[in-house]
Amino acid sequence: MSVHGLPFWYELTARDLPASAAFYGPVMGWAFQDAGVPGYDYSVALVGADMVAGMMRPDTAMPDVWMLYFAVDDCDAVAARVAALGGTVRRAPETIPGTGRFAIVTDPQGAEFGLMQPEDGQPGTAYAPMQPGRVNWHELMTDDPAAALAFYADLLGWTPGTKMDMGDMGLYHIFAAAPGEIGGMMADQTSGLPPRWIAVFGTDSVGAALARVTTQGGTPLMEPMEVPGGAYACYARDPQGAVFGLVGPP
Repeated sequence: MSVHGLPFWYELTARDLPASAAFYGPVMGWAFQDAGVPGYDYSVALVGADMVAGMMRPDTAMPDVWMLYFAVDDCDAVAARVAALGGTVRRAPETIPGTGRFAIVTDPQGAEFGLMQPEDGQPGTAYAPMQPGRVNWHELMTDDPAAALAFYADLLGWTPGTKMDMGDMGLYHIFAAAPGEIGGMMADQTSGLPPRWIAVFGTDSVGAALARVTTQGGTPLMEPMEVPGGAYACYARDPQGAVFGLVGPP
């Protein structure tokens, strides 16, 4: 089975790993373990026995941010295709022993994301729709959603889905991969911020999760908004500044 284009992994670049773990553990219901990779300060978040996210300390000074990785069948070929389509290869393909081959790239509008060619050729356990503690959805805030969707369709084989009219916010472009609809793209309404991917994590109660966000020192960024299917969604910021989404029952 091809994994090409499937959501695969979510990684927080965190300047203070203990502080980030102290926030996300209670908010998401995660346990943590050290990845045991020599030379890397890397923690893995767990839901039960399943690995659902990673946290790593950056090599250079940078803001805390979530990085989304999508699976590919051939990392080198896809990275070359990124450049041919007008994107940029920020970190050339390299191998992580026991994990796979990865690269860091940006799309033509500047949104950064990762490519991962899993060593075992299998889908990851981090993406699971409607499951608390795992990513349920992916959102791209961008200058040109239509152009971005064309790029990802060519690169990862995603297919366009429904276009939802969001009023003053414009159209919300839903897209699908092999398992079905996996995310949406929309024009960015936030002045001064570059195009960016946002990981949206499932929870058993958005209201309760936002209360935990506040208790742990984070900041809700919007009131929960009802989305198709009866769930509610919102954004929040962790105490170090990384933005993420939440979705689930009210």
